[in-house]
Amino acid sequence: MKVLVPIKRVVDYNVKVRVKSDGSGVDLGGVKMAMNPFDEIAVEAAIRLKEAGAATEVVVVSIGTAACQEVLRAGLALGADRAILVETNAELQSLHVAKLLKAVVDKEAPQLAILGKQAIDDDAGQTGQMLAALLGWGQATYAFKLAVAGDRIEVTREVDGGLETVSLPLPAVVTTDLRLNEPRYATLPNIMKAKKKPLETLPSTTLGVDLAPRLRTVKVSEPPVRKAGVVVPDVAALVDKLRNEAKVI
Repeated sequence: MKVLVPIKRVVDYNVKVRVKSDGSGVDLGGVKMAMNPFDEIAVEAAIRLKEAGAATEVVVVSIGTAACQEVLRAGLALGADRAILVETNAELQSLHVAKLLKAVVDKEAPQLAILGKQAIDDDAGQTGQMLAALLGWGQATYAFKLAVAGDRIEVTREVDGGLETVSLPLPAVVTTDLRLNEPRYATLPNIMKAKKKPLETLPSTTLGVDLAPRLRTVKVSEPPVRKAGVVVPDVAALVDKLRNEAKVI
């Protein structure tokens, strides 16, 4: 079974992002970039399936500029077998990404696609569901646990009432939640081996996908500064503020 894992290059989660002075977007100048954390979980899930004998090949794919080779090499160092870069300078939205991934799936014919449930830059959480719809495949989102049994995959999801387990026929699309696993660290020997693993580059223009933007960013702004809390002397004062100032009771 071949597993395809899309990964995205985003601002490192430890970095405090800065908004451009004109409000047109986020300032990426000199900012450390890394693999989207939820995508790391997806890569780890695919590698564990391979180690368990359920998968035979793990292919990581990224969409963007040549700089995305950095995260693809990171995915190879974690244990993926091959990498594909769909190269484009266009500003991509979720539907663009899903359509480009569908073109890659049509080319590679994997039996399973595992994606992070969302990217930490836009928090859209849409690409996995859109990809499944375009492919006509079953989907299981926010996976807490997964296991392949024959030609089906069982996915346990966290829901409001507890845990829900669903069974899907392969091929299928799965999106990973935070608690699915803890990604491994790449060892130095594997980092060196990753430099020799195949990385294919596909110009997005060869995939026949219209990348014209459908959404326009009007303005990007920082969240308002949180006001300082107030210490109240007793319960009566607290109730008074909740009733008359916050108006929540």
